[in-house]
Amino acid sequence: MTELRVYLPIEALQPQFAACLSSPTRARGYPAFAGQSSLIIEVSPALAIHRVTDLALKSAPAMEPGILYTERQFGLLELHADSLEKLNAAGQAILDGMGAKPEDQLKPQILYHDIIENLSDQHAIILNRSREASILVLGVALLIYEMAPALFACVAANEAERAVPRAVINDVQMMGATGRVFMSGSLAEMRLARETITAKLESIPGRQ
Repeated sequence: MTELRVYLPIEALQPQFAACLSSPTRARGYPAFAGQSSLIIEVSPALAIHRVTDLALKSAPAMEPGILYTERQFGLLELHADSLEKLNAAGQAILDGMGAKPEDQLKPQILYHDIIENLSDQHAIILNRSREASILVLGVALLIYEMAPALFACVAANEAERAVPRAVINDVQMMGATGRVFMSGSLAEMRLARETITAKLESIPGRQ
């Protein structure tokens, strides 16, 4: 029995997040570009993601798979396209094949968030050693946000960038037990980013 854990459409990828999504450490296929829309799906058991991929690409061969990845327990697929309508059609083919609905996914859980004001240089340096996006610099406000399942970090980062486009995405951790977003800018920008992420995650339907 295949469990739908995440069914996550993301409309209009923002420039920084699109670049992060398509970085070599994340991408396994075709890179996504700013302005495209994305559909990210996670299922259990992990190998069931190959049936999901088959359903999507046979129903809509023009879809571009960006990530196809199997963890120990979960499998995930990211698809993107210029046309939101075609992406939704591919998503419906997946849901029909699984006998599932979008609201069958897990509802996002907010685990932790904080804003570190006036980041110290030592703190910035040690964080930069493990970053996967833009560097952190002395004096910024740093937003850290954790949620589960991990893939919801994607929509969190994209919506935060949409709300505060001049802020910097420093890291998006979208695989593993939990998802994490590191973002920096002014204190006012980070407060708005946090409010935006919280509102978005709370609005996503799903089972507890």
